[in-house]
Amino acid sequence: MTEHLAAGLAAIERRVRRAVAARRANDPTPDDPYRGLYLTPEAVEAILEDPARIPAPDPIGGDQPVLPELADAFGLTALDVEILLIALAPDLDARFERLYGYLNDDVTRRRPTIGLALELCGVPPYSPAGRARFAAVEPLCASGLLVVAEPERPLLSRTVRVPDRVTAHLLGDPAPDPLLRGAARIATGEVTAARAGQVARAIEAGVRLLHLRQLGGASGADLARAALAETGRSAVLVELPALAEAEEPRAVLTAIGREAGLRGAGVVAGPVEALADPRQRGVLRALTGLATRVPVLCYGDRPWHPDWPGGSPPHLTTEPAATTDRARTWREAVRETGFPVSELDTSEAEAALAPYTLTPAQLAGSARAAAGFAVLDGGTLTVEHLRAGVRAQNGAGLARLARRIEPAVGWPDLVLPGEHLDQLRELVLRARHRDRVLGRWRMRPGGGRGTGVLALFAGESGTGKTMSAEVVAAELGLDLYVVDLATVVDKYIGETEKNLDRIFTEAAGVNGLLLFDEADALFGKRTEVKDSHDRNANLESAFLLQRMESFDGIAVLTTNLRSNLDEAFTRRLDVVVDFPVPDADQRLALWDRCLGPELPRSSDVDLAFCAKSFELAGGSIRACAVTAAYLAAEADRPVAMADLIAAVRREYRKLGRLLLDSEFGDWLEG
Repeated sequence: MTEHLAAGLAAIERRVRRAVAARRANDPTPDDPYRGLYLTPEAVEAILEDPARIPAPDPIGGDQPVLPELADAFGLTALDVEILLIALAPDLDARFERLYGYLNDDVTRRRPTIGLALELCGVPPYSPAGRARFAAVEPLCASGLLVVAEPERPLLSRTVRVPDRVTAHLLGDPAPDPLLRGAARIATGEVTAARAGQVARAIEAGVRLLHLRQLGGASGADLARAALAETGRSAVLVELPALAEAEEPRAVLTAIGREAGLRGAGVVAGPVEALADPRQRGVLRALTGLATRVPVLCYGDRPWHPDWPGGSPPHLTTEPAATTDRARTWREAVRETGFPVSELDTSEAEAALAPYTLTPAQLAGSARAAAGFAVLDGGTLTVEHLRAGVRAQNGAGLARLARRIEPAVGWPDLVLPGEHLDQLRELVLRARHRDRVLGRWRMRPGGGRGTGVLALFAGESGTGKTMSAEVVAAELGLDLYVVDLATVVDKYIGETEKNLDRIFTEAAGVNGLLLFDEADALFGKRTEVKDSHDRNANLESAFLLQRMESFDGIAVLTTNLRSNLDEAFTRRLDVVVDFPVPDADQRLALWDRCLGPELPRSSDVDLAFCAKSFELAGGSIRACAVTAAYLAAEADRPVAMADLIAAVRREYRKLGRLLLDSEFGDWLEG
């Protein structure tokens, strides 16, 4: 027990002894075994004849201030400290239970009442200042250091107690309050964040409520923790969605504020949107109310609404963490799982995480998922596990609006001229280094522009536009989401814009590549307004222009006719790739790759003839290869040249092309 506590209890014991002696001196039957259960006529007479007396109390702890750190942290007066120790005594020394029972004139009530506490402090029971110390808005009760029970009783008869967490803290126990479990935790480890010094200066200047708006995967929680650390404070991290679902969120908030005060910490809470519902307004009010005692730093993706409790606190937009910091955080999260997996090299983790926009929660979740995947595969953690962990964080919201494709192709599957492959690799490097170029180097300032990467793939049907998008997604470790125009375009005015906004909003929270196939249906040229249809079509285009400007993800538009796209869209594109119809050499490579190594081939298969004679795009060649494989499977033999010719003839008919002798030669017969 600390020196101050021991001295305080000794002083309280002396006061209690004097109070007991005084009570016995005026009690006609002090040794009655039923004392406290009834009043004899003699006792009534003694009470009527006893004048009001207020004993002079001993100073608790001598001339030195008692529990100075606790008093400073919660703004307690000397009287507050005395009341706190009087309420604390039964939790430290069981004798006080019996003594308080005697003084309460009720052996069943073994905690001090408000009236007894005031008596032991030498304060008259009618003193407004003394009675006010037990009010809900005063530091003792408002901060949760003292609990007043039995509200149905008269004020002086209500008992008071000290919560177990406060007792444990005064005895030197650092374990956090069990009430915090699930909704809050004590931050561990060091973090760094840009602009932490700016926030720290505001806290030191007396600002107690701040809002940190996080954009582009930036961590408001990390910025708050780093700023508090610069002021010499630790952090109590509060998960507001979990708090909102608690049975008694306000009681949990009281415990959170008390824990922060006991530790000399600040409260870091978010995302604040979790309490934006009007039904949670009381909880948000209680959260902002903690700022009267401890620094409260809220974070979220949305601006602070002026109608929310707390008024309009100062706000700051956070900057995304450097890739190095994200890699370090990810590696630490993997170690915290305790799974028996090898560690991924820092440089590998840094390079693999570069294309992703991850919130702190997604970063931690991806690390846990990656570690789990590694355990399933034998314990060796790889970049593929990291990527799978990131994809596991993608919600189902976008999947309802677009078709999700997990990439299954790579660069060897593409047959394109070298310059076109270079353009696709440029798209990859733009996505991989956009945080550095557009973020830290600020190469896209002003105008509300996002950090998205936009590309256009133009070319005839079947030239490899969709497959190229899939290859880019695979290289970046992203899922491919193909927007289904049937779920977007709506005949009712304004509904198409709502659907598009929903897609872009969901895509912002997903690490995926958004593919608008046949984009000219949405991104067509604006025309002169001749009727309401033209006006509405132009409104859709204008909305898309604005939404793409602020988009932070990666999107690819494909079109068969580049000239159909509005020039305003083209100006906003980062990469434009024109896919050519393959030449003979490229068609030969396509035939070979589409047939694949597993499909058995007859000796009469002449791919060079097919490549030279049939001017087909890659998509058509793949369709021919699949048709030929089915024909061979039906005949239960290797694929033969006759199967390929039959497949080509069917593809020609499907495309509406003539069967010319110059192309088929002797194979045209039959």
